Amino acid sequence: MEPKYTIFLVLLLSTATLQSSSTNPNRSGQDPFIFSSCQTTRYPTLCVRTLSAYATMIRHNNDQDLAQTALTISLARARSVAIFVAKLTKGTPGFKRREYLAIKDCIEVLGNSVDRLGQSVKELGRAGHAVASEDFMWKMSNVQTWVSAALTDETTCLDGFSGQAMGGKVKRLIRSKVVHVAQVTSNALALVNHFAEKRSVQIP
Repeated sequence: MEPKYTIFLVLLLSTATLQSSSTNPNRSGQDPFIFSSCQTTRYPTLCVRTLSAYATMIRHNNDQDLAQTALTISLARARSVAIFVAKLTKGTPGFKRREYLAIKDCIEVLGNSVDRLGQSVKELGRAGHAVASEDFMWKMSNVQTWVSAALTDETTCLDGFSGQAMGGKVKRLIRSKVVHVAQVTSNALALVNHFAEKRSVQIP
């Protein structure tokens, strides 16, 4: 990863884990660039709310900064949820066997999601420096594939609890956190796709 994005990643990860899903947009008003870009996502309100907290890290009209920030937030939140779910197996005794197995499977696929999102953040940074169209599209194809796979991993975690007779409170807590991460990842993928489409037209 380029030094610029190494610093960017460290700064964002150090703050993203402290942000909750209820983070309010910038009280001074929504950033027009963030707002308009988020309209291309599946969850635009969440997109605006999530990215507005990091508006100072996003240069105006810079689609790569926007996608990079969205991906890094997704990575941080996926990592946070994976740790949370892992702690459940230690801090909440008395799970039935299939409940325990569902949580164990969820931990595994969330770990895969974290790995893929981490790869994507690095590859997107490299793609931004690509000169040739072919090199750019290859790197962006990698990013799109890995983020899509990460989203599938998160959905797989949710599927593991479908129809389970798991205690209501624990089930709702896990689902709410994983659903949030999946929505953030979905939005990040949309912004990655938007960046790839716009940049590919500009590179000869």
